[in-house]
Amino acid sequence: MASVSRLKGKSRAKTKSSSGSAERAAARDYSIAAVGRALDLLEALARVGPAPLATLAESARCTRTAGFRLLRTLEARGFAIQDEARGIWRLGARWSVLGRAAQQQGALAATAMPFLAALGKATGENVYLRVRDGMEAETVAIFQTDPGLRLYSEVGQRRPLHAGNSRLLLAHAPEAVQTQVLAQRLPRFTPATRTDSAWIAADLQRVRARGYLVTADEVIAGAVSIAAPVRDASGQVVASLFISAPSLRMRPPRPRALVPQVMDAAAKLSQMLGDNTGAATPSNGQEQVAAAPVPRWNETHGGASAGPHSIFR
Repeated sequence: MASVSRLKGKSRAKTKSSSGSAERAAARDYSIAAVGRALDLLEALARVGPAPLATLAESARCTRTAGFRLLRTLEARGFAIQDEARGIWRLGARWSVLGRAAQQQGALAATAMPFLAALGKATGENVYLRVRDGMEAETVAIFQTDPGLRLYSEVGQRRPLHAGNSRLLLAHAPEAVQTQVLAQRLPRFTPATRTDSAWIAADLQRVRARGYLVTADEVIAGAVSIAAPVRDASGQVVASLFISAPSLRMRPPRPRALVPQVMDAAAKLSQMLGDNTGAATPSNGQEQVAAAPVPRWNETHGGASAGPHSIFR
């Protein structure tokens, strides 16, 4: 009996040891510190550059010596450039190759899909990701919650920037793009489409201040959208994450109630892209919405009465 007990004890000890080894293997950190420091420095360069070494090192939370050595290494490969006369560093031209490759490989859409899926499952609505491509907006990713739910866009579909949720992208576009768009004769899609350039210009300021956009009927009659900006490591808006659903399921106050969830999903995606500005949404989206209430429908769409370096784009 004693022999059997000893065997059982050894078996349990072996099982426990194997379990501990598996846990240690799962928790093992495979990251390389030097690579992490280099990426921190590159994100700082994208965020605050062109800038002197001291500023970059402070932003990347590394020593000047380490920052200088990393920048020299990147310079040798064409990923960083030093302006010796002015004492500043900037991103090198070789990043454009990686940016094009990331875009062609669908990096932004692939990164966004888990966040779109989580929001779709939480709300029961379809979720979309749209980017600005020149003077138009293009849908690059969709999560369809239920095959029976109507899709209001398709991957690759392009929309004008002045109408509907695409106006959020126009609000964060360079001033030259805004001027060019508003100087054109703007097409009307429904009676609710806003084509008054003065009104749109004022609304772009409201969108930037508010941090989100709610629209209805502007492009497709009977469709309501709630959109929030997605930012990259430079803090620039690179996409719009939005829900779009029939107005029958979006009667007030539901759009207001969904704003914090949409903003939170956009903020989490922004953080995954390296943004640390907190500009997409605060930690408590509900408080932000209370501070900046959703406008009445006639203020948003007319109602019944009516950049910087990015590896992704």
